[in-house]
Amino acid sequence: MGRLENKVAVITGAASGIGRGTAIRFAGEGAAVVIADLNEEGGAAAVRECRENGGNAVFQKTDVASEADIRAAIARAVKEFGKLDIIYNNAGVVGAAGSIEHTSVDDFDRTHAVLTRGVFLGMKHAIPEMRRIGGGSIISTASVAGLVGGYGAHAYSAAKAAVINLTRSVSLEVAKHKIRVNCICPGGINTPIFNALTSDANYIEQLLAAACSLKRAGHPEDIANMALFLASDEAQWITGQAMVVDGGMTAGSTIYESAEWGGGMYGANAYFGPSFEKR
Repeated sequence: MGRLENKVAVITGAASGIGRGTAIRFAGEGAAVVIADLNEEGGAAAVRECRENGGNAVFQKTDVASEADIRAAIARAVKEFGKLDIIYNNAGVVGAAGSIEHTSVDDFDRTHAVLTRGVFLGMKHAIPEMRRIGGGSIISTASVAGLVGGYGAHAYSAAKAAVINLTRSVSLEVAKHKIRVNCICPGGINTPIFNALTSDANYIEQLLAAACSLKRAGHPEDIANMALFLASDEAQWITGQAMVVDGGMTAGSTIYESAEWGGGMYGANAYFGPSFEKR
């Protein structure tokens, strides 16, 4: 019996990275999964991997900044599988990068449309379906960037802090419906989101490893493990929490002070979109 047997999940940003790793893990634990993403090629591959791992999955093209798309992704889960037990609001971008005085309003707004509005919409439209069946689990990807200051992307950091407090406030509202609301704060996870910055995966691996006390980069499976726990009945008494999975990064790190991270990787003012788009 899998830990998510007979449960139905929508995972946004599930065509690559953390979302894809989590979808495959959920499917292997018995869940039926809606892969909600803009990346059709990656989404089709994720569906195949979920099925190869013993589960069921379908792809739904989804722009998380669009209320109609989020509503459609949740409706797809109910139509295909009969209900919704879990939503994982995971889709993300690095977004606006560079100095605050040169960050454009458009890039700032585009960043928050994905990272903040996307989470809000996922919560808004998942709650009625979860209430209908007597409960559920809402999970969102925040970041250690929302917990601590550092030399990084300002719009991203602000958006991730918003996700953490939105998690807390919504958890209080829906607890009476047995709906749990938590978020995960990853540290340095080596995913395709870095493709726009460099094609040298080994360089990213080494850089992220240097940022934490455990001295290895994080991988999608590390976050999938926490998401699985929060989605499962094992976490029935956990809500309103920001779960840090960072290899010890927030215990003390100097990565944000390095010229390599702040200057060499992000460089001049720019906007970094979805991981499947080339810069």
